[in-house]
Amino acid sequence: MIRKQEITTFEFPEGAVIWDVRDPKSYQQGHIQGAINYPIDTLDDQKLQQVQTGEPIYILCGGGSKAPRAAELLNTFDDRREYVILMGGTRAARDAGLPMISE
Repeated sequence: MIRKQEITTFEFPEGAVIWDVRDPKSYQQGHIQGAINYPIDTLDDQKLQQVQTGEPIYILCGGGSKAPRAAELLNTFDDRREYVILMGGTRAARDAGLPMISE
């Protein structure tokens, strides 16, 4: 199941699985705390198996174009999981003043 959630109104649950599907350079320039960088072209069934089946996977990108594509791709691997697209992505989070991490 794929659903959408505005990132600016979202309260991240403790231990949430957050996948940032941007390229590594963009990720290093700034990302949401707790996000793991899995560029969209590296997503596969193996990565899904690292997450417990009942746990939602929150997906974001820079502005909102890659995350929906990533969710659709992941859904082809396992359509029983819950994928949550964080709408607005990293740019909206930064603009809203959410804490960002740069490496």
